[in-house]
Amino acid sequence: MEQASQIAFGRQDPCGRLAGTHDKWDLLAALTHAAAEFELSHRTLGVLKALLTFFPERALPADPDSAIVFPSNRKLMERLNGMPESTLRRHLAALTRIGIVSRKNSPNRKRYARRSGDDTALAFGFDLSPLARHAGQIFGAALEAKARAEHLAVLRDRVAVLRQELLELADGTAEALLETARKLLRRKPCEADLSDMAKLLRSEIASRTPEETPQAALPAAGKMSAPVSQNERHIQDSIKKDSDSEAPQTKTRCPQPLHSDARDSTAEKSSDLATVLRACPEVQTYYPGALRNWQDADRIAETLSPMMGIDMPVLSDARAAMGRKEAATAVICMLEKLGTIRSPGAYLRRLAQKARAGQFSTAPMLNALLQAGKQAEVVS
Repeated sequence: MEQASQIAFGRQDPCGRLAGTHDKWDLLAALTHAAAEFELSHRTLGVLKALLTFFPERALPADPDSAIVFPSNRKLMERLNGMPESTLRRHLAALTRIGIVSRKNSPNRKRYARRSGDDTALAFGFDLSPLARHAGQIFGAALEAKARAEHLAVLRDRVAVLRQELLELADGTAEALLETARKLLRRKPCEADLSDMAKLLRSEIASRTPEETPQAALPAAGKMSAPVSQNERHIQDSIKKDSDSEAPQTKTRCPQPLHSDARDSTAEKSSDLATVLRACPEVQTYYPGALRNWQDADRIAETLSPMMGIDMPVLSDARAAMGRKEAATAVICMLEKLGTIRSPGAYLRRLAQKARAGQFSTAPMLNALLQAGKQAEVVS
């Protein structure tokens, strides 16, 4: 590993120099990002930082022997908050072995400088110029490290989303895989481990998705039975009118019974804020008199969601799937029945999935809550 670091640092710049100067603190920050690339620990970087504080200029030159500092071990230990000398020597050796700094030893191996007037004629100590000469390599490695970290973060989020999706589909099964994924996310896994876990989760979800599809379709088929009978009555009415009037009149009159039946009341309930408040009085215990319009309802739903255990990404996904108005209504209805919902976040995510498939409306939720409220009034 040491040889790899030396090769990585030494062979990228065969000429041994780069023109110009570089900000020493920018170099240190870039080197911190790419610390793993050069096998640098945070304590070794701390020693390098202490060495940089002894160089008076911020601009670090790249010419050899142009940035020599010569602090004693005692001075370095003071700036490192009392680091033991044996530890200091070990980290100084690591810096010189990797090639970030180079030593220029005096005959007696002491660190000092000889001055001629105001200028330093001769200095012995640690030369920091290699740091500036390899600036291109350091900055490049820092960019690559940042890109890898961002890619790893995306993989972690992807595994987390897949785990949550499987948790909603599993209903108590696949506990071993879910627990393994949870433990993996608590560590700092490598890219290969995250990719493998994502594949396992996808295959498990794919094996369960066909079972979910017919179940999701069954309620839609069941709900169609009542409206079909209603439609049959409307068709009979239109046939009667067909014998008494012309075809254009039939076309204008047929839609009217459809919109004047029970469907119209449910649609009206889904868009009437007063109906929502009548079905969900619980929200007014939190915000009495605050819901004047749908903007207030949307804002209150956004405030309630974290209190109910719904993450903002889940709420945003629901808004995108069903619209802000319907999402706010769903959250307020969930608040009314919060004691019976085991996982509000997973429940709202499931509603959003149904909304994307065109199988969701808040009207049945409001109807159920209104009927439950009427029954409670009768009992009382």
